Amino acid sequence: MIVQWLTAADALLVDAASHLFDDPASVEYIAAFFGRRNHHLAIAYVDDQPAGFVSGVEIAHPDKRIEMFLYELGVDEAFRGLGVGKTLVAALRDRAIECGCRGMWVLTDDDNESALATYRSAGASEPDPQVLLEWTFP
Repeated sequence: MIVQWLTAADALLVDAASHLFDDPASVEYIAAFFGRRNHHLAIAYVDDQPAGFVSGVEIAHPDKRIEMFLYELGVDEAFRGLGVGKTLVAALRDRAIECGCRGMWVLTDDDNESALATYRSAGASEPDPQVLLEWTFP
């Protein structure tokens, strides 16, 4: 397995891995993503096939060191159970350390057993229960 960090110059690779995302990637969204220096995207390849991805965003606040938010993790169904997710989470953790982040965090549903198992196996700990509130804009 090879993990490759992508940049704006890799738009074709992002497009080729589009099946891993919730929706197809678009030229506009790829440019917006990579237009922000605090956004990170890695693709894992197994036998030259895009097997999974992880994206992260560095978050800053005036009274804290930067944190890495694990925005999304996806693994193609055909490659699940091979450690792709754990490898990608570890790669983002290493990237966060390289960027000087004080930590990394992720949100997932409490019934998403595969995500929970992946994050735990990659060293995540569980803080006190949280409540997620959201705003949706048109």
